Amino acid sequence: MTAKDVIKHSLELCHSVLKSYLADLTDDDLLVRPVPGANHTAWQLGHLLICENGLTELGYVMPALPKGFAEAYAKETAGCDDPARFHKKSQYLQWLDEQRAATLAHLEALPDTDLDKPGPEEARTYAPTVGAMFNTIGIHDMMHAPQITVVRRKLGKPALF
Repeated sequence: MTAKDVIKHSLELCHSVLKSYLADLTDDDLLVRPVPGANHTAWQLGHLLICENGLTELGYVMPALPKGFAEAYAKETAGCDDPARFHKKSQYLQWLDEQRAATLAHLEALPDTDLDKPGPEEARTYAPTVGAMFNTIGIHDMMHAPQITVVRRKLGKPALF
């Protein structure tokens, strides 16, 4: 197994787990906060999409997100509960799949030697190399997954894993 194989496995597994947690949630469920002040799932999904789409800043061509998307999911909007300001679950799932497919394609096309190149300057504390940066994209999904599991339990949904 190569380093790229391990990263690909991480990206695919984390994406699958995230989608499993979302599978039986409704559009309304995405706006449930586990406790006051915590982010709801819709905002978290927007955040994950913006971060993965951020590969564009490194020269990778990623599927475009709607105009104003990053601003709509900025830190300052995390407290918003207006359903009209968020998207339907089906749209989030489509965008998540599109972004992940592009990430996987870029990883596949990346020469193995580039995995050891320095990661983006602003991310070097947690992604010191390009390989670490790609791996962090999957890990980021798993960082947010426990927040979604708490919402699932609050809604009476079954534990999954």
